[in-house]
Amino acid sequence: TPEMLGQLEQILIGLDADRNVRAVIVTAAGGRSFCAGADIKRFKVLEPLDMWAQWTRQGHRVFDHLAGLRQPTIAAVSGNAYGGGFELALACDLRILADDATLALTEVGIGALPGWGGTGRLRDLVGAGRAKELIFTGEPLTAERAVAWGVANQLAPKGEVITAARALAVKIAERAPIAVQMAK
Repeated sequence: TPEMLGQLEQILIGLDADRNVRAVIVTAAGGRSFCAGADIKRFKVLEPLDMWAQWTRQGHRVFDHLAGLRQPTIAAVSGNAYGGGFELALACDLRILADDATLALTEVGIGALPGWGGTGRLRDLVGAGRAKELIFTGEPLTAERAVAWGVANQLAPKGEVITAARALAVKIAERAPIAVQMAK
């Protein structure tokens, strides 16, 4: 929702200002799904121009802020990451997937398109041909295929994805913070 995007933006502003934070993990509050994407009921009522002027621009701004954080970011993904949820994971620097995770840009199935930067970020990771296949079909990408294609950095058993993300975050945090941030 726009409210959730606003909350995420405020969190990102705080993280960016906090000199003690050396790595950021983005994950779900529950274990069922990483993020199912945008609330379709909320954006279906908007006129196309309003959709662009409000929803799409806000999502771009927030996800670009996430991608531009000075700290490395890790998406810890269990379950589904569809639509904006996949784009949220793509805005992170690294992705650790539970072995049950599936990722998809499903927007074409409802007459929309991935509007929060996912098309470009996915293309940069997997190349234009593979990105177009996923975007044009809306078909899900399994965790194993995501690793093989370079979308994800590693797999973890479902109950251990947060542990794996924390271990990676600790490894990053133990390095020289200015060097890590400049390398990013």
